[in-house]
Amino acid sequence: MIAKVAAKPRKLGRTGPEVFPIALGCMGMSGMYGPAEEPESLATIHAAIDIGVNLIDTGDFYGMGHNEMLIGKALHFQREDVLLSVKFGAQRGPDGAWLGYDARPAAVKTALAYTLKRLGTDYIDMYRPARLDPHVPIEETVGAIADMVKAGYVRHIGLSEVGAETIRRAAKVHPIVDLQIEYSLVSRGPEENIFPVLEELGIGLTAYAVLSRGLLSNSQPASAGDFRAWLPRFSGDNLARNQALVARLNEIATAKETTAAQLAVAWVLAKRAWIVPVMGARTRKQLAETLGALEVQLSPEETAQIEAAVPAEAVSGTRYDAHQMQVLDSEK
Repeated sequence: MIAKVAAKPRKLGRTGPEVFPIALGCMGMSGMYGPAEEPESLATIHAAIDIGVNLIDTGDFYGMGHNEMLIGKALHFQREDVLLSVKFGAQRGPDGAWLGYDARPAAVKTALAYTLKRLGTDYIDMYRPARLDPHVPIEETVGAIADMVKAGYVRHIGLSEVGAETIRRAAKVHPIVDLQIEYSLVSRGPEENIFPVLEELGIGLTAYAVLSRGLLSNSQPASAGDFRAWLPRFSGDNLARNQALVARLNEIATAKETTAAQLAVAWVLAKRAWIVPVMGARTRKQLAETLGALEVQLSPEETAQIEAAVPAEAVSGTRYDAHQMQVLDSEK
């Protein structure tokens, strides 16, 4: 059993709730990294709640609804103990293929109706489009979610993987509590243009892929069902070059008597007080290691040392494939 962790909560933006400094991301429990065992998934969710984690993140397209049903099963008697963050809009075929995004107002409300049913709840705490629908103005999408806020089905509105201009436009329609975006030691893109807007508007950040999908913890694709096998950073010579960077991180971690994974999480926590890492722990063992990052304190000098050892510009390969990088609003 993992001991309960005493940690100072972080607030999601000016208008959002206070949350445990680390959130639990459940995507990996529904096949994205290969098979997962349901009993261990349920036990991990329960263990996270027991130690104080109160923000759980999912998407209605993770496992084509499987992830929401799994979480609904786990939270049957603990719904009031957690805040649920749900992404919607990604379209998938019965073969698992990615077909694009649909964030039209009617689609927003339809997706929410199914999400409520699968999760077995009356409301969602944070609801957000998974990506910007290029065919639908963000004002229309956020306006539809705002209708659901007024109706009581949603508590707060978030965004995911959008750029500075889109954030500003969305915030004029309704208060935004957080932006969910990839951010890590090797993915520092949001710092230049997006962070200043978040600070100006009082919007929090929930960071995913903090370990760059396992790259910073020496994890590699292990099966045909692991989508990382198609990511540039895990392919060919890129992987070898990136592993050399991770070796430097390991050296610093060893000197500080921690692990590379914990050091990478601690680095993100140290960057801004309004960042909450969303950690995809699939097992209780992974959860326990992740929580160990809360005990790693970094001085400004140590933070700079880590960044110098693993410079973002030295990373080989983009975080998504060329097509995804081209269509991501956050990369424009």
